[in-house]
Amino acid sequence: MSYLSRRLPIDGYPVPASPIDREIIINKSRFITWLRPVAHREDAMAIVDEARRRYPDASHHCYAYLLGRPASAQAAMNDDGEPSGTAGKPIFNVIQHKGMSDVLVVVIRYFGGVKLGAGGLVRAYAAAAEAVLSAVERVEHAPQVTLRLAVPFALEQRIRFWIEQHSAQVAEVTYGQQVHIAVTCQVKDQEDLLALCAAEQIAVTS
Repeated sequence: MSYLSRRLPIDGYPVPASPIDREIIINKSRFITWLRPVAHREDAMAIVDEARRRYPDASHHCYAYLLGRPASAQAAMNDDGEPSGTAGKPIFNVIQHKGMSDVLVVVIRYFGGVKLGAGGLVRAYAAAAEAVLSAVERVEHAPQVTLRLAVPFALEQRIRFWIEQHSAQVAEVTYGQQVHIAVTCQVKDQEDLLALCAAEQIAVTS
């Protein structure tokens, strides 16, 4: 199957531009909220572990994350001891409402002595998530693809010039009878690279 017959979708999706922290007080409970850009579950869980280390005496460390393209995203949420559905889910609902992905929101709660009740907890955790998600700057995630090329030595500089002009990257290069270059570029640029390869009779090997 050629790359032409299995092209990836080129549309991006909103992601957070940078980390952001906020703190709110609701009925004497302190809610410290972290928003972090993340690309993988392992990244998200490492940040949750960091929050637990940073605030070891907090009552709860609740979180939700959404990763990848919204149509096929990976998601998780955790109440961390709060009544079921009163923490992780409201955080996640706010993330979904904002239409953002590749994002983790961790809410660290210090209990202030006043019980909020199930409805109060839902509103409090939603408010904590809203505090960061409404403040964070959004950027567009640019999907990428890696093409492996078998390039004659005489054309290596031509390919490297294309890479430089399109802000692409050389993921890997090996030298043998030809130069084997793995090029990582934005999906929107892959047609242009494939057209160059076709014109110069450069093989796309995978």
